[in-house]
Amino acid sequence: MNVLADRAGRAAISGADTSGVAEAIGRLDRLALLGIATELHRRTRLRNGGTHAPDQLALDLGAAERHRWIVAHWLDALHEEGLAGRAADGRFHDLYGPRRAELTAARTGMESARIALGYPPDLATMLLRSLGMLPELLRDEIGVQALLYPDGEPGAAEAVYRDNLVSRYLNAAAAEVLRDLAEQAGRPLRILELGAGIGATTADLLPVLAGRPVEFYLFTDLSPFFLDTARRRFGTGFLRYALLDISTDLPRQPGELDLVVAATMAHNAPHVGRLLEQAAALLAPGGRVLLIETVREHPQSLTTMPFALSPRKGTRPPERHDGRAGTRTYLRREEWLGWLERAGLRVEVDLPRDADPLAAMSQRLFVAIRR
Repeated sequence: MNVLADRAGRAAISGADTSGVAEAIGRLDRLALLGIATELHRRTRLRNGGTHAPDQLALDLGAAERHRWIVAHWLDALHEEGLAGRAADGRFHDLYGPRRAELTAARTGMESARIALGYPPDLATMLLRSLGMLPELLRDEIGVQALLYPDGEPGAAEAVYRDNLVSRYLNAAAAEVLRDLAEQAGRPLRILELGAGIGATTADLLPVLAGRPVEFYLFTDLSPFFLDTARRRFGTGFLRYALLDISTDLPRQPGELDLVVAATMAHNAPHVGRLLEQAAALLAPGGRVLLIETVREHPQSLTTMPFALSPRKGTRPPERHDGRAGTRTYLRREEWLGWLERAGLRVEVDLPRDADPLAAMSQRLFVAIRR
Protein backbone atom coordinates (compact mmCIF):
# COMPACT_ATOMS: atom_id res chain seq x y z
CA MET A 1 0.00 0.00 0.00
CA ASN A 2 2.89 2.36 0.71
CA VAL A 3 4.04 2.14 -2.92
CA LEU A 4 0.56 2.71 -4.38
CA ALA A 5 -0.17 5.64 -2.09
CA ASP A 6 3.18 7.25 -2.87
CA ARG A 7 2.58 6.80 -6.60
CA ALA A 8 -0.81 8.53 -6.33
CA GLY A 9 0.69 11.38 -4.33
CA ARG A 10 3.47 11.89 -6.85
CA ALA A 11 0.94 11.92 -9.70
CA ALA A 12 -0.96 14.73 -7.94
CA ILE A 13 2.11 16.98 -8.05
CA SER A 14 3.42 15.75 -11.39
CA GLY A 15 5.63 18.33 -13.06
CA ALA A 16 6.44 20.19 -9.85
CA ASP A 17 10.11 20.75 -9.09
CA THR A 18 10.59 19.74 -5.44
CA SER A 19 14.37 20.07 -5.34
CA GLY A 20 14.24 23.50 -3.66
CA VAL A 21 11.74 22.60 -0.93
CA ALA A 22 14.19 22.43 1.99
CA GLU A 23 15.81 25.76 1.10
CA ALA A 24 12.42 27.44 0.67
CA ILE A 25 11.19 26.13 4.03
CA GLY A 26 14.34 27.53 5.63
CA ARG A 27 13.75 30.96 4.15
CA LEU A 28 10.15 31.22 5.35
CA ASP A 29 11.11 29.91 8.78
CA ARG A 30 13.88 32.50 9.01
CA LEU A 31 11.48 35.31 8.03
CA ALA A 32 9.07 34.33 10.81
CA LEU A 33 11.83 34.11 13.42
CA LEU A 34 13.29 37.48 12.42
CA GLY A 35 9.84 39.05 12.66
CA ILE A 36 9.25 37.63 16.13
CA ALA A 37 12.74 38.65 17.28
CA THR A 38 12.11 42.18 16.03
CA GLU A 39 8.90 42.41 18.06
CA LEU A 40 10.59 41.12 21.22
CA HIS A 41 13.59 43.41 20.71
CA ARG A 42 11.41 46.44 20.14
CA ARG A 43 8.96 45.99 23.00
CA THR A 44 10.61 44.04 25.84
CA ARG A 45 13.40 44.51 28.38
CA LEU A 46 15.54 41.99 26.49
CA ARG A 47 16.93 44.84 24.43
CA ASN A 48 18.51 46.31 27.58
CA GLY A 49 20.61 43.27 28.43
CA GLY A 50 20.39 41.03 31.48
CA THR A 51 18.46 37.78 31.81
CA HIS A 52 14.68 37.73 32.01
CA ALA A 53 11.90 35.24 32.64
CA PRO A 54 9.36 34.58 29.86
CA ASP A 55 6.52 35.74 32.12
CA GLN A 56 8.20 39.13 32.55
CA LEU A 57 8.59 39.47 28.80
CA ALA A 58 4.96 38.47 28.23
CA LEU A 59 3.93 41.30 30.55
CA ASP A 60 6.14 43.71 28.60
CA LEU A 61 4.23 42.69 25.47
CA GLY A 62 0.85 43.12 27.14
CA ALA A 63 -0.04 39.51 26.32
CA ALA A 64 -3.48 38.32 27.39
CA GLU A 65 -3.36 35.72 30.15
CA ARG A 66 -4.25 32.81 27.92
CA HIS A 67 -1.57 33.76 25.38
CA ARG A 68 1.33 34.33 27.79
CA TRP A 69 2.70 30.81 27.25
CA ILE A 70 3.24 31.67 23.57
CA VAL A 71 6.06 34.07 24.44
CA ALA A 72 8.00 31.22 26.09
CA HIS A 73 7.24 29.09 23.04
CA TRP A 74 8.69 31.75 20.75
CA LEU A 75 11.79 32.17 22.91
CA ASP A 76 12.43 28.43 22.86
CA ALA A 77 12.28 28.52 19.06
CA LEU A 78 14.61 31.52 18.89
CA HIS A 79 17.04 29.76 21.22
CA GLU A 80 17.03 26.62 19.09
CA GLU A 81 18.01 28.69 16.06
CA GLY A 82 20.76 30.58 17.89
CA LEU A 83 18.85 33.87 18.04
CA ALA A 84 18.53 34.04 21.84
CA GLY A 85 20.43 32.72 24.82
CA ARG A 86 18.83 30.67 27.60
CA ALA A 87 20.26 30.34 31.11
CA ALA A 88 20.08 27.19 33.23
CA ASP A 89 17.18 28.69 35.23
CA GLY A 90 15.08 29.12 32.05
CA ARG A 91 15.60 32.88 31.75
CA PHE A 92 16.56 34.38 28.39
CA HIS A 93 19.25 36.81 27.33
CA ASP A 94 21.20 38.14 24.33
CA LEU A 95 18.27 38.34 21.94
CA TYR A 96 19.37 38.90 18.36
CA GLY A 97 18.28 42.26 16.96
CA PRO A 98 17.53 41.92 13.22
CA ARG A 99 18.75 44.69 10.96
CA ARG A 100 16.29 46.49 8.70
CA ALA A 101 18.17 45.39 5.58
CA GLU A 102 18.03 41.78 6.79
CA LEU A 103 14.27 41.95 7.26
CA THR A 104 13.82 43.53 3.84
CA ALA A 105 15.89 40.81 2.19
CA ALA A 106 13.91 38.10 3.99
CA ARG A 107 10.61 39.57 2.81
CA THR A 108 11.94 39.90 -0.72
CA GLY A 109 12.93 36.23 -0.78
CA MET A 110 9.51 35.14 0.42
CA GLU A 111 7.95 35.16 -3.04
CA SER A 112 10.41 32.72 -4.58
CA ALA A 113 10.12 30.52 -1.47
CA ARG A 114 6.34 30.32 -1.61
CA ILE A 115 6.46 29.43 -5.33
CA ALA A 116 8.96 26.65 -4.64
CA LEU A 117 6.60 25.22 -2.01
CA GLY A 118 3.53 25.50 -4.17
CA TYR A 119 1.98 27.96 -1.72
CA PRO A 120 -0.66 30.28 -3.19
CA PRO A 121 -0.34 34.05 -2.60
CA ASP A 122 -2.95 33.84 0.19
CA LEU A 123 -0.51 31.95 2.39
CA ALA A 124 2.31 34.46 1.97
CA THR A 125 -0.13 37.30 2.63
CA MET A 126 -1.30 35.60 5.82
CA LEU A 127 2.28 35.20 7.08
CA LEU A 128 3.05 38.88 6.55
CA ARG A 129 -0.28 39.95 8.08
CA SER A 130 0.28 37.80 11.14
CA LEU A 131 3.78 39.24 11.64
CA GLY A 132 2.37 42.75 11.40
CA MET A 133 -0.43 41.96 13.86
CA LEU A 134 1.57 40.17 16.58
CA PRO A 135 0.77 42.85 19.22
CA GLU A 136 -2.99 42.58 18.56
CA LEU A 137 -2.88 38.79 18.49
CA LEU A 138 -0.98 38.64 21.80
CA ARG A 139 -3.36 41.08 23.47
CA ASP A 140 -6.30 39.00 22.20
CA GLU A 141 -7.67 42.02 20.40
CA ILE A 142 -7.96 39.95 17.23
CA GLY A 143 -8.39 36.20 16.89
CA VAL A 144 -6.30 34.03 14.61
CA GLN A 145 -9.57 32.97 12.97
CA ALA A 146 -9.71 36.43 11.39
CA LEU A 147 -6.47 35.58 9.59
CA LEU A 148 -7.41 32.02 8.64
CA TYR A 149 -11.00 32.86 7.69
CA PRO A 150 -11.13 36.52 6.59
CA ASP A 151 -14.73 37.63 6.06
CA GLY A 152 -15.80 34.14 7.11
CA GLU A 153 -14.29 32.62 3.97
CA PRO A 154 -11.80 29.70 4.16
CA GLY A 155 -9.37 31.01 1.53
CA ALA A 156 -6.31 31.31 3.79
CA ALA A 157 -7.15 28.07 5.59
CA GLU A 158 -7.41 26.29 2.23
CA ALA A 159 -3.92 27.56 1.47
CA VAL A 160 -2.61 26.07 4.73
CA TYR A 161 -4.36 22.70 4.54
CA ARG A 162 -4.89 22.05 0.84
CA ASP A 163 -3.35 24.40 -1.73
CA ASN A 164 0.33 23.53 -1.44
CA LEU A 165 2.67 20.79 -2.63
CA VAL A 166 2.75 18.59 0.44
CA SER A 167 -1.00 18.80 1.08
CA ARG A 168 -1.79 17.85 -2.52
CA TYR A 169 0.60 14.92 -2.24
CA LEU A 170 -0.72 13.71 1.11
CA ASN A 171 -4.41 14.11 0.26
CA ALA A 172 -3.98 12.21 -3.01
CA ALA A 173 -2.10 9.44 -1.22
CA ALA A 174 -4.87 9.30 1.40
CA ALA A 175 -7.48 9.02 -1.35
CA GLU A 176 -5.60 6.04 -2.81
CA VAL A 177 -5.71 4.32 0.59
CA LEU A 178 -9.48 4.81 0.72
CA ARG A 179 -9.82 3.53 -2.86
CA ASP A 180 -8.02 0.33 -1.91
CA LEU A 181 -10.17 -0.07 1.20
CA ALA A 182 -13.38 0.47 -0.77
CA GLU A 183 -12.40 -2.11 -3.39
CA GLN A 184 -11.74 -4.72 -0.71
CA ALA A 185 -14.77 -4.00 1.47
CA GLY A 186 -17.41 -6.70 1.66
CA ARG A 187 -20.12 -4.34 2.86
CA PRO A 188 -21.09 -0.66 2.71
CA LEU A 189 -18.37 1.46 4.31
CA ARG A 190 -18.64 3.14 7.67
CA ILE A 191 -16.30 6.11 8.05
CA LEU A 192 -15.68 8.60 10.86
CA GLU A 193 -13.68 11.79 10.31
CA LEU A 194 -12.46 13.58 13.45
CA GLY A 195 -11.93 17.34 13.52
CA ALA A 196 -12.66 17.64 9.82
CA GLY A 197 -12.47 21.45 9.86
CA ILE A 198 -12.86 23.02 6.44
CA GLY A 199 -12.91 19.58 4.82
CA ALA A 200 -9.55 20.01 3.09
CA THR A 201 -8.91 16.25 3.12
CA THR A 202 -12.59 15.31 2.93
CA ALA A 203 -12.79 17.01 -0.46
CA ASP A 204 -10.27 14.51 -1.86
CA LEU A 205 -11.77 11.47 -0.14
CA LEU A 206 -15.41 11.90 -1.15
CA PRO A 207 -14.88 11.53 -4.93
CA VAL A 208 -13.39 8.08 -4.27
CA LEU A 209 -16.71 7.03 -2.72
CA ALA A 210 -18.88 8.17 -5.64
CA GLY A 211 -20.95 5.25 -6.88
CA ARG A 212 -19.71 2.93 -4.13
CA PRO A 213 -21.82 1.49 -1.29
CA VAL A 214 -21.40 3.69 1.79
CA GLU A 215 -23.52 3.28 4.91
CA PHE A 216 -22.32 6.59 6.36
CA TYR A 217 -19.50 9.10 6.42
CA LEU A 218 -19.70 10.92 9.75
CA PHE A 219 -18.10 14.38 9.45
CA THR A 220 -17.34 15.74 12.93
CA ASP A 221 -15.81 18.85 14.42
CA LEU A 222 -15.78 20.85 17.62
CA SER A 223 -17.19 23.93 15.87
CA PRO A 224 -20.73 24.40 14.46
CA PHE A 225 -19.15 26.84 11.97
CA PHE A 226 -17.27 24.02 10.24
CA LEU A 227 -20.31 21.73 10.23
CA ASP A 228 -22.47 24.41 8.62
CA THR A 229 -19.75 25.16 6.06
CA ALA A 230 -19.41 21.45 5.23
CA ARG A 231 -23.17 20.98 4.80
CA ARG A 232 -23.20 23.78 2.24
CA ARG A 233 -20.11 22.45 0.50
CA PHE A 234 -20.70 18.69 0.49
CA GLY A 235 -24.45 18.24 0.98
CA THR A 236 -25.93 15.20 2.66
CA GLY A 237 -26.62 11.79 1.07
CA PHE A 238 -24.48 9.31 3.01
CA LEU A 239 -22.78 12.22 4.79
CA ARG A 240 -23.79 12.84 8.38
CA TYR A 241 -22.63 15.70 10.59
CA ALA A 242 -22.05 15.88 14.34
CA LEU A 243 -20.34 18.01 16.97
CA LEU A 244 -17.51 16.13 18.65
CA ASP A 245 -14.80 17.10 21.13
CA ILE A 246 -11.88 14.64 20.90
CA SER A 247 -10.77 15.56 24.42
CA THR A 248 -13.80 13.59 25.63
CA ASP A 249 -14.80 10.06 24.64
CA LEU A 250 -15.31 9.22 20.98
CA PRO A 251 -18.66 7.84 19.73
CA ARG A 252 -19.43 4.46 21.28
CA GLN A 253 -19.57 2.21 18.21
CA PRO A 254 -16.99 -0.46 19.10
CA GLY A 255 -15.86 -2.71 16.29
CA GLU A 256 -18.09 -1.13 13.65
CA LEU A 257 -16.00 1.32 11.60
CA ASP A 258 -13.92 0.66 8.48
CA LEU A 259 -11.96 3.91 8.62
CA VAL A 260 -11.20 6.67 11.13
CA VAL A 261 -9.74 9.79 9.51
CA ALA A 262 -7.89 12.49 11.44
CA ALA A 263 -6.21 15.06 9.20
CA THR A 264 -3.95 17.64 10.90
CA MET A 265 -5.89 17.47 14.14
CA ALA A 266 -4.92 14.46 16.31
CA HIS A 267 -2.12 16.53 17.89
CA ASN A 268 -4.88 18.56 19.57
CA ALA A 269 -5.69 15.60 21.82
CA PRO A 270 -4.43 15.92 25.41
CA HIS A 271 -3.11 12.37 25.09
CA VAL A 272 -2.50 11.08 21.57
CA GLY A 273 -2.06 7.50 22.76
CA ARG A 274 -5.48 7.49 24.42
CA LEU A 275 -7.09 8.95 21.29
CA LEU A 276 -5.52 6.27 19.10
CA GLU A 277 -6.60 3.52 21.48
CA GLN A 278 -10.18 4.82 21.35
CA ALA A 279 -10.04 5.03 17.55
CA ALA A 280 -8.66 1.50 17.28
CA ALA A 281 -11.48 0.17 19.47
CA LEU A 282 -14.02 1.58 17.00
CA LEU A 283 -12.58 -0.35 14.05
CA ALA A 284 -13.94 -3.55 12.60
CA PRO A 285 -11.32 -6.24 11.86
CA GLY A 286 -9.14 -4.94 9.04
CA GLY A 287 -10.28 -1.37 9.67
CA ARG A 288 -7.80 1.47 9.39
CA VAL A 289 -6.80 4.70 11.05
CA LEU A 290 -5.65 7.39 8.61
CA LEU A 291 -3.65 10.29 10.03
CA ILE A 292 -2.14 13.34 8.36
CA GLU A 293 0.15 14.93 10.91
CA THR A 294 2.90 17.46 11.44
CA VAL A 295 6.02 15.96 12.99
CA ARG A 296 7.96 19.15 13.58
CA GLU A 297 6.77 22.67 14.29
CA HIS A 298 8.23 25.01 11.69
CA PRO A 299 8.74 28.61 12.80
CA GLN A 300 6.59 29.91 9.94
CA SER A 301 3.54 28.63 11.85
CA LEU A 302 4.50 30.31 15.15
CA THR A 303 2.58 33.48 14.35
CA THR A 304 -0.74 31.70 13.87
CA MET A 305 -1.11 28.14 15.14
CA PRO A 306 -0.17 28.71 18.82
CA PHE A 307 -2.97 31.26 19.11
CA ALA A 308 -5.45 28.68 17.89
CA LEU A 309 -4.22 26.27 20.61
CA SER A 310 -4.41 28.65 23.57
CA PRO A 311 -6.74 27.51 26.35
CA ARG A 312 -9.75 29.71 26.97
CA LYS A 313 -8.59 30.56 30.48
CA GLY A 314 -5.36 30.54 32.48
CA THR A 315 -1.72 31.19 31.62
CA ARG A 316 -0.48 27.64 31.03
CA PRO A 317 0.09 26.05 27.61
CA PRO A 318 -2.40 23.50 26.22
CA GLU A 319 -2.67 20.45 28.44
CA ARG A 320 -0.56 17.49 27.26
CA HIS A 321 -0.16 14.10 28.92
CA ASP A 322 1.76 12.09 26.33
CA GLY A 323 5.36 13.23 26.64
CA ARG A 324 5.14 16.57 24.85
CA ALA A 325 7.05 18.41 27.54
CA GLY A 326 6.71 22.14 28.09
CA THR A 327 5.24 23.91 25.09
CA ARG A 328 5.94 21.23 22.46
CA THR A 329 2.95 20.98 20.10
CA TYR A 330 3.73 18.01 17.87
CA LEU A 331 4.94 14.47 18.33
CA ARG A 332 7.98 13.39 16.34
CA ARG A 333 7.60 10.79 13.61
CA GLU A 334 8.99 7.98 15.74
CA GLU A 335 6.59 8.93 18.54
CA TRP A 336 3.57 8.69 16.23
CA LEU A 337 4.73 5.30 15.03
CA GLY A 338 5.19 4.13 18.60
CA TRP A 339 1.75 5.24 19.76
CA LEU A 340 0.10 3.58 16.75
CA GLU A 341 1.82 0.30 17.55
CA ARG A 342 0.89 0.51 21.23
CA ALA A 343 -2.75 1.09 20.24
CA GLY A 344 -2.75 -2.30 18.52
CA LEU A 345 -2.40 -0.90 15.02
CA ARG A 346 0.08 -2.10 12.38
CA VAL A 347 1.50 0.74 10.30
CA GLU A 348 1.22 0.07 6.56
CA VAL A 349 1.75 3.59 5.15
CA ASP A 350 4.34 6.14 6.28
CA LEU A 351 4.91 8.86 3.68
CA PRO A 352 6.65 10.79 2.21
CA ARG A 353 9.67 8.56 1.81
CA ASP A 354 12.83 9.63 3.64
CA ALA A 355 14.61 10.57 0.42
CA ASP A 356 11.67 12.63 -0.87
CA PRO A 357 12.35 16.40 -0.76
CA LEU A 358 8.78 16.84 0.53
CA ALA A 359 9.87 15.24 3.81
CA ALA A 360 11.49 18.58 4.66
CA MET A 361 7.99 20.04 5.08
CA SER A 362 7.51 17.76 8.12
CA GLN A 363 3.98 16.63 7.33
CA ARG A 364 3.25 12.93 6.98
CA LEU A 365 0.57 10.40 6.15
CA PHE A 366 0.29 7.49 8.55
CA VAL A 367 -2.13 4.64 7.86
CA ALA A 368 -2.40 1.77 10.31
CA ILE A 369 -4.60 -1.33 10.25
CA ARG A 370 -6.25 -2.98 13.24
CA ARG A 371 -4.33 -6.12 14.14
